Order: sequence, then structure tokens, then C-alpha cells
Amino acid sequence: MNCIIVHGCPDEREKSMNPKTRTYDKHWMPWAKRELEKKRIKTSMPLMPEPWKPDYENWKKEFEKQNIDENTILIGHSCGCAFLVRWIGDTKKKIYKLILVAPWKIPDENSEIKKKFYNYKIDSTIKNRVNKIIIFTADNEEDDGKKSAEIFHKALNGKLIELKNKGHYTFHDMGDTEKFPELLEVILNDK
Repeated sequence: MNCIIVHGCPDEREKSMNPKTRTYDKHWMPWAKRELEKKRIKTSMPLMPEPWKPDYENWKKEFEKQNIDENTILIGHSCGCAFLVRWIGDTKKKIYKLILVAPWKIPDENSEIKKKFYNYKIDSTIKNRVNKIIIFTADNEEDDGKKSAEIFHKALNGKLIELKNKGHYTFHDMGDTEKFPELLEVILNDK
């Protein structure tokens, strides 16, 4: 079994380039990777190319360097969720679990780049190729984030989990913690 975590899309290029100042691959992701590796689950967090201006084909090339099979758990955050759902739909891959954390599907009206990234039809057959689908949202997530979670839930079914006071599941939204025990529980739980 292996696990792959796909980060979201930051707004700023300069801040995003520097490993010390970028935040899109921080917060709960390194913590989850460490915890999973303690349980002997190989976990990777690929850095997607130019995440401030996501391009599906470029992300796909980078992502497909990973080992992905029917024993793989894929976890996405924000726009990383939109990428994973599109990729599974395009490739028709079978995976073990798909976990969407604060998924996003609604593009900024002023961004042609984000429109190209987010505007695709969700393949409803994904639910037939994935054993378990879990979607995390929060009671205090932005309206478009809540709508996005509902779009994915309606198309994919799965289990929708709404936690209190987690916002968009970033470090500050989660109360300045990188711990995300609820995520670890759904990764490790096979019920």
C-alpha cells in the first residue's frame, strides 16, 4: 500500500517558489506523511509544476512519475482534489481510496487558467473504480468551497465529513496546528 498527497494551488508565484515561505505543501501534509511512514505506508508528496498557474497536462506528467495501482490511496487538498478527480476520470485507473480535503471545483471568474483547470465533467464511473471515497469539508469553509464539496459528493457519493472550525484546512484555519488525526483515521480505517 502507498499514499500520494497532492497539494493545492497558491495565489502568489514568488512566495511559492521558496521552500521556506511556501505554504501550499505544508500544514497537515508533512505531519500526515510522517505518521503514515511510522505505520510503514510509503507516502509521497510530489511538487506539482507552477501551482500558482495550474496546468492539467503539466501536473499529469509530474504525477504519473508516481507508482499508482489498486492499492494506492490518493489524497488531495483544494485544487489538488480537482486534479485527482479529473486524472482518475481520464485514466480510468483503479485505486484503493480517494480522500478529498477541502475540495475546490469553482474557478475564479477572472482567471482563464483556473477555468481551464476546474471546468471539466466529473466521470461518474470513478465510484466504480475506487473502494472508498471520503470528502472533508468544514462548517466554516468558504461558500464556494462548500459548493465544491457538494459537487464532488453528488457526482462521486462517498462519505462527506464536515468538521468544526477547520476552514479550508490550512495551518491557520486549523488553529495553528499541523495535526489532522481525523485524516489519519480514515486512511488507516478499512471499515
